[in-house]
Amino acid sequence: MPSLPSEPDIKPVPPARFLTGSTLRHVVVMSIAGSLGLSFLFLIDFLALFWVSHYNNETMIAAVGFAFAIQFFPASMNIGMMTATVALYARALGSGEIDRARRIATLGILSGVVAQIVFSTFLWAFRYDVLAFTGASGGAQDLAADFLAISMFGMPLMAAGMTMSAVVRATGDALRATLVTGIAALVALFVDPFNILYLGLGVKGAAISVIVTRGVMAVLGLWFLVRIHKMAAAPRLRDFRLYLGAWVGIAIPAVLTQCSTPFGNWVLMRAMADFGDSATAGLSVVLRLTVLIFGGIFALSGAIGGILGQNFGGGRLDRVAQAYKDALKYCVGYTLTAWVLLLLLTDALTRGFGLSDAGAEVMWAFTHFVPPALIFTGALFVANAAFNNLGRPLMATLTNWLRDGLATWPLAIWLGGFFGATGVVLGQAAAAIIVGSVGAWLGWCYVRSLRDRAAATLDAPEPQA
Repeated sequence: MPSLPSEPDIKPVPPARFLTGSTLRHVVVMSIAGSLGLSFLFLIDFLALFWVSHYNNETMIAAVGFAFAIQFFPASMNIGMMTATVALYARALGSGEIDRARRIATLGILSGVVAQIVFSTFLWAFRYDVLAFTGASGGAQDLAADFLAISMFGMPLMAAGMTMSAVVRATGDALRATLVTGIAALVALFVDPFNILYLGLGVKGAAISVIVTRGVMAVLGLWFLVRIHKMAAAPRLRDFRLYLGAWVGIAIPAVLTQCSTPFGNWVLMRAMADFGDSATAGLSVVLRLTVLIFGGIFALSGAIGGILGQNFGGGRLDRVAQAYKDALKYCVGYTLTAWVLLLLLTDALTRGFGLSDAGAEVMWAFTHFVPPALIFTGALFVANAAFNNLGRPLMATLTNWLRDGLATWPLAIWLGGFFGATGVVLGQAAAAIIVGSVGAWLGWCYVRSLRDRAAATLDAPEPQA
């Protein structure tokens, strides 16, 4: 991992809040805040899908699902670049170098926005080709292309809002970080039905709402970061020379890691497309439910990054190991609670989205069989946080792609051949269990080795004069 050059601090140093106190409390508070923030973010997409379903047209639902499967790639890129920014920011904050932390935050935000503009422009230009490769055709492809043609303009705003929210959270302000996406979701409650139903814009109205809510996120994130915490600095070229190399060194593997999840979703959509629009509509709802209900799992990697980074920067390797174990405990409790909730809501969700037989079958398979497997997905995300924040980002990339690139594809196709549309969902669960257990074990071995080496160094006798 490249070392970062240090600079003299010029402003008072705020406390690194995660160096003291219960690690379990820090994990729970930051993970809940992170899950709320991420769940609110995905609630925006979920609400759009819900209001589109009021047209009682499964082709429209399938179209939005195809569009979300594509849009998930740039969104995951945002999370990867955000992870790099938080990792370096938290280390600087933990070691008391506040001016360096401010400049890293600014560099991370600007770099993420520029990268998002480039990638979103590419997707916008080739949206029809990408959708066709995903399995979309006919009316579903045209509607999905209409959605992407508009919504891609909101992705740079999302990059700015998500990164600023993450920096605020890594500073220790969980409430305001959550408000960034929470208020945006509140805005979506009004603009979604207005655009989609009242104005009769349908899928295009959903895409317009996406841009509006992303804009709200960017404005709120800027206000909290700059005006409230004053944890950003005026950009300068020298900062790019100082910090960009270290940022890219984490961002590239982190982006590759995060993009494995949308690739896995893309594989599922591609496999499910063979079973028709009804089954695809069911999977569209299931994928939105997954990231919405299990936001606490998907947020784990980013939420505990600040805890691991601050304690690593402060030399508290014992607390790093304890935080890892506490995050696994939180993961189990959260997932089992969410499973019970989904079992109770299965029929209501099926009726609410107007899913027909094939779609209802996919929904039932998801609520009954997939949630326990997501315990292993959460454990994998805990391992990712350790690898990304403790100097082994390529390990996170490797384990995630083993799940989504190597395991999900053949398992979804193979089990789909035996059990139809339900088998595609079972393939996703099987991949999570197999790779998640291995990844969590590797992550713990690495964290434990760091802790044990640090303990051995402290216990070593001083050399005799």
